[in-house]
This record gives sequence, C-alpha cells and structure tokens, in this order.
Amino acid sequence: MTNAEISAVLSLLADMLEIQGENPFKVRAYQNAARTIEGLEVPLGTLLEQGTLGELKGIGEGLKEKLTELHKTGRMTYFEQVRAKMPPGIPELLRVPSLGPKKVKALWQELGVTSLADLEEACRSDRVAGLKGFGARTQEKILEGLRRLSQIKGQFLVSEALPLARQIVEYLEAGSPARRAAICGSLRRGKSIVRDIDLLAASSKPRDVIEHFANAPQVLDILGKGPTKCSVRLHKGLQVDLRVVAEDEFAPALQYFTGSKEHNVLLRTRAVKMGTTLNEYGLFKGKKKLDCATEEDIYRHLKLSYIYPELREGRNEIDLAERGKLTQPIDTQDIKGVLHVHSTWSDGTADIEAMAEKARKMGYRWIGLSDHSKAAYYANGMDEARLKKQMKEVAALNRKWSDFRILHGLECDILPNGDLDLIPELLGKLDFVIGSIHSRFNMSESEMTDRICKAIRNEHLDVLGHPTGRLLLDREGYKVNLERVLQEAKTSGKVVELNANPHRLDLDDAHARRARELGVKISIDPDAHSTAGMEDVQYGVMTARRAGLTSHDVLNSLSAEKVVASFERS
Repeated sequence: MTNAEISAVLSLLADMLEIQGENPFKVRAYQNAARTIEGLEVPLGTLLEQGTLGELKGIGEGLKEKLTELHKTGRMTYFEQVRAKMPPGIPELLRVPSLGPKKVKALWQELGVTSLADLEEACRSDRVAGLKGFGARTQEKILEGLRRLSQIKGQFLVSEALPLARQIVEYLEAGSPARRAAICGSLRRGKSIVRDIDLLAASSKPRDVIEHFANAPQVLDILGKGPTKCSVRLHKGLQVDLRVVAEDEFAPALQYFTGSKEHNVLLRTRAVKMGTTLNEYGLFKGKKKLDCATEEDIYRHLKLSYIYPELREGRNEIDLAERGKLTQPIDTQDIKGVLHVHSTWSDGTADIEAMAEKARKMGYRWIGLSDHSKAAYYANGMDEARLKKQMKEVAALNRKWSDFRILHGLECDILPNGDLDLIPELLGKLDFVIGSIHSRFNMSESEMTDRICKAIRNEHLDVLGHPTGRLLLDREGYKVNLERVLQEAKTSGKVVELNANPHRLDLDDAHARRARELGVKISIDPDAHSTAGMEDVQYGVMTARRAGLTSHDVLNSLSAEKVVASFERS
C-alpha cells in the first residue's frame, strides 16, 4: 500500500473511534499517525525494512504492529474489529461534505441513519433540521453534499491516477515484451479530474503484453480481454484500458489516443484538406503511409508546429500552431523555488529546516515559508509574538547555506471585511505575504469579490492564495467574480497563486490563461504541509501548461532576489 492509502486508513480509523466515543487521546494518536505517514518522504515499507518505523514520533509498539500488518497484507485486524462495531454504511456518511464524526454519531444514534439513503430520507422528511446542533441550513448543506457525491461518482483526482499509471507503465516496460509504453488520454493532457486511465504499448507480441498487464498486482477485475486490447479495474476502483500496437504505429496511436475528441476531429479535417488521411494507424497519402516516427512528425507533415499534449483540447491550439504562435511551455525544470510552504509552527508536519532540505533535494534555490496567521486558530495560526520568534529561526537557518534561501512570509487570513489578519507594521517586515480566504464562504458573489479586491489593494499583500477556495471532488468554491479579481490584480501589480495541491488546482487552467492575457504573474505553489507535499508542484505545472503559461509568466522561474525585488516594486 502507498503512504497515502495507509494514511487514509488511519484517518478513517480515527473517525470511527470518535464516532464510537473512544478516548480522545487515542483518537488523536491515530490522527497524528495519519499525518506523519502522509508526510513521509520514503515508502513505509522502506522504514519497515530498515527497522526504523518505531523511531517516528507518535508511532509506538502497538501502532507499529498494526502498520506492519496493514502494509504486508492490505488488512488491519484492529480496523476491521472497530468497523464491525457499527453498521457497514456509517463510514460512507463521512464522505458527505460538512459531516464529521460528531454529526455522524448524532445521526446514527438519534435518527437511526446508517446509510446515504437513510440520510437523504431523513433530510427530505425534515428530521435532520430538528436535531440539536444541526438546523435547516445544515440539512440543506447535507442534501447539497449528497447531490455532489452522486455527481462525482467514478471520478478521480489526477494525483490518484497518475502514480498508478506510472507504476503500470514501469511494470509493462520491465516485465513484458513491450518495446515501450505510455500514458494517453485525459491523464496525459493533465486534466485535474479523470474517469479512467488510457495506456498504449508497442510490441510484436501483443498477446504476451496483454497477459502480463492482466496479471498486474494492482488489478482487481478483468473487464474485457482481446488479442490487442484489455480493460481492467484496479483495487482503487479506477478502470485502465490498454491497447497494444505495432512499433511503427506507436506515434500515430499515441497522438490519436491522447488528443480530445474535438482536437482529433480538427486535426483529421485538416489532414483531409491537405489530401491526406489521419487515423490511429498512421498518416496516409493515398495508400502510402508517411514516415511518422514521432508525434512531432505528424504535426510537421500537417504544417503545424508541435502541439504538446496538455493543449490538445480542441480550443485554439491548431490555429496558433499554424501561425507559429505556440510558445515554449513552463516545465518543472524552470521552477527555481516555491512559495506557500507550511511548517510545524502552524499545521505542517515537518520543521522549517526539513522543508528547506526537501526543496534543496528537488533542485530549488529557495522556498517561501508561509505558516498560517492567528485567525486560522484551528491550524495553530501564529500571532505577532510567535511570528517574531520565527523570524529569528529563519535568519539562523539562512546563515547555514550559501546556495539556498528561505524567504520568510505568511499565509495571512483575509478577514470578512477585507483586512489582513496581522498588524501592518509586522507584515511590512516579511519578504512576502500570501492573502487567503479561510472563513465566511457563504458571502454573496459581490461581497466576496469586494472582500478579495480590497485585500489585493492592501500594500502588504503580495500574492492572492487559492483564489476560489475550491476542493476538487469535495467542495465547490465560494462565489466570486474572478474577472474582477484578476483585473484588480493587474491594476495593483499583484501575483495570483495557482495552488498545486491536487485537491485544489486553483486557479484552474481557464482562469490561469486569462491571467496570462492580462499580464498577471502566476505563482505555482504546493501549499505543502509536509515534505512529501512539495512534490505536488508537478500537478500545478500540468495545469499551467494547459493554460499555455511560459516561464516568463510564472514567478517561480525567478531567483530569490528577483522575487523579493518584484514584491518591493509592487
């Protein structure tokens, strides 16, 4: 099991224990262990092999035994014992936005709600509103959450799908007669949410490749299997479709199975107008198959500059490629540093030095430390006194390196009236300030937009954090007029964040593209609460590429000195 999967099991176990009225200290122990495992840089199995798992903070002998069992067998006896003490549908209720363990416990014990169907019936019969601590508004939010759950069924975050797809590609290339294998479809195009995984392999022995694929350890069910095609369902619920082609068909098949339907229709139409035929087997002039060893060759034959995968959505990319107007997209290699990094000073799981060392290992030259401000009390947000103490630690750490720098900042709450959370005198001493919304999501669109625009005009705000507050497959963003917000950022010379956390990816690619049109600088930030969270930058880069952003559009391509200078000029 992956660290993320193990962490999810521990989190659910903590919730079930809380529902059952277990000792709060025991509940907290599992919650802390979940955060610890999620933040590990190495797989849990590595620590087990090294015999160092027990050295982790909060991992005692009992928990170590449970984790060892879970990792080796995929099961935890204690988890199953706890789950058996409640109706099987109770954990499912925790998936409903706005329902935590306390509310689930009340629904179960007072209304007999033990499934999503029970919950919907209780809401529609107006029984939930009468429960203490609920009310009509909570009942309405629960119904909204149930509707959303039905809408997102069968959808997966890119961060769930991409690691699995990479594992299977590696498995195919290492142990089958596949000459090469690749990810296709919406996942290769970098979409934030996908429904399945499309894979392509090239081999002269397709049946052997198919058999090897069908026996992959991640496979739960075989949905269909033929001589060149196979569909399976993984243990995590994702469907994976593999097609095997001949070596000389790999490039056209890769292009065909990567592009959206709209992109491929436009490309085939162009091919016909040029007297050729394009399909998944190749590009043909009459019966003659043109030499297309790479995807680049296909676009070149069609007199287009190469259209990289993330742009193949059938928008205006073909027109831009025809006119030679496609620019070199941002790449992970262009990232010199990232803002929006949390530490144990607020709700992070690693100290400042550990986060900095992780950034150095990733090849970055700087990071921007930005723990929460005091309004985020639930995240151990910092007041003025603690922020001053943190300044001393950052200064001491910066004396340690000659090739790396920690920029000292803050993720400062934007209060309901549009003011920033801490006193201006102290904010002015920081290298940068990220302003974010963490409260009062229910404001009207005009009120929320006014709130954010007022904050952007504040001389101490440098970056607007996760602009819509959305959580993909979990929570809609608050109502806000992003066009007005981006126009205000342009006028005020402020940066807007593309939050790379795969649960957010906020801004989305459409609004990031609009920011570029306006000349608003974008900062791709991981919103990392652990060293492992730093790796999320890759998802932000995917979204930026979908938006057509170049290194010139992105703050992260600058040196630390230029980043600080750009904030001073604004």
